[in-house]
Amino acid sequence: MPAFDPCRSFRKLAYNNALANHRLHDACAKLKPGEFEAVRISFFPSIKATLNHILTVDWFYVDGLEGGTLGPRAWEIEEPFGDLAVLATEQAKVDRRLLALCELLTPEKLASVIDLHRQGRIQRERMDDVLGHLFQHQTHHRGQVHAMMAGTSVAPPQLDEFIVADDARFRNGDIAAFGWNEETLMR
Repeated sequence: MPAFDPCRSFRKLAYNNALANHRLHDACAKLKPGEFEAVRISFFPSIKATLNHILTVDWFYVDGLEGGTLGPRAWEIEEPFGDLAVLATEQAKVDRRLLALCELLTPEKLASVIDLHRQGRIQRERMDDVLGHLFQHQTHHRGQVHAMMAGTSVAPPQLDEFIVADDARFRNGDIAAFGWNEETLMR
């Protein structure tokens, strides 16, 4: 059995994040007109608002993880995209940045301290803590979109088939769409 690699879980979560966002956006693309922006009961008042929130918070944290200084400018516009196709494209871009970052992780890098540019101050956090928070945030809000979709014309997609080997048969199409292979996900 290979030695424990503390970076492995974060790599897998980054792949899971990209695949889950892909599935969720594909399902949302099938919504009837008006369902994407319809007012619903959740933390944010619509599927559109929630997906935009996921994106802007990803911009903030991924930029900070990369050493950037974007800070609160990430969410200056609360809902930057009204069009799902454009939102999905932008989400895929930040998902690729997060994947690239996680592919280059080392135990030392995970334990390093990063600067998050908050409103007028610098917040110093360990990289592994920020990554853990980011993945939790994404999962939390995707779950809200998933629940909101239950009240639409489109069934919510399966979002939890990406981590364990036994679920490989359920993700083959998604893996092929990204040009990945199963070995990449399971290493």
